[in-house]
Amino acid sequence: MSELRLVIFDVDGTLVDSQRDILAAMAEAFASEGLAMPPRERVLSGVGLSLPETFLRLAGEQGPDSRTRMIAVYCTAYADLRQKHGPESSPFYPGARAALEGLAAEPYTLLAVATGKSRRGLDRLIEAHGLEGVFHSRQTADDHPSKPHPAMVHAALDETGVAPQRAVMIGDTRFDVEMARAAGVASIGVAWGYQPAAGLGADRIIHDWAGLRPALDDLTETTR
Repeated sequence: MSELRLVIFDVDGTLVDSQRDILAAMAEAFASEGLAMPPRERVLSGVGLSLPETFLRLAGEQGPDSRTRMIAVYCTAYADLRQKHGPESSPFYPGARAALEGLAAEPYTLLAVATGKSRRGLDRLIEAHGLEGVFHSRQTADDHPSKPHPAMVHAALDETGVAPQRAVMIGDTRFDVEMARAAGVASIGVAWGYQPAAGLGADRIIHDWAGLRPALDDLTETTR
């Protein structure tokens, strides 16, 4: 049996496509302050950051009280949409569930999450998709500085006891890649997410889930 390895996943834009509800909730947040929402591409380019960091980027000209109100409106709107749409609020990308199930079945592979979502949001997504017990570590923006700070990856390594050279971060944004690099772990960028793959700077880029295992085996020097 190979030495344990850790595969850390981003969520939005990597495992699930939640952009419909993200954009709708963001529109409500900006409208609540009488503001026009920034362009779609600009909003999606910040997915993965914590909400305070996101609203600082998108509405930095507003005062902190205004941004706090916008965050509250966003959270309420997103929760309402999630309740309305159920699992389809954040549907899996094609092949994502099978990829998770395949990796979870490997005795030498542990899975983790590092996400800009809140703890409550992540827990509800995991419950909605029936993923209880799949992830050995769940790291959220509630407990750590925003990406690309490496705290989430460090915590996942500590919780699982896996060495950095046996860990890989998988995500769709440069925040994921920069977080991985700061933590001393390898990175895999996905080409279907919210930021162009060419600009991620990841150690590997995959264009479908079939490319995941070969990339993981290479980066963690795993033999089968």
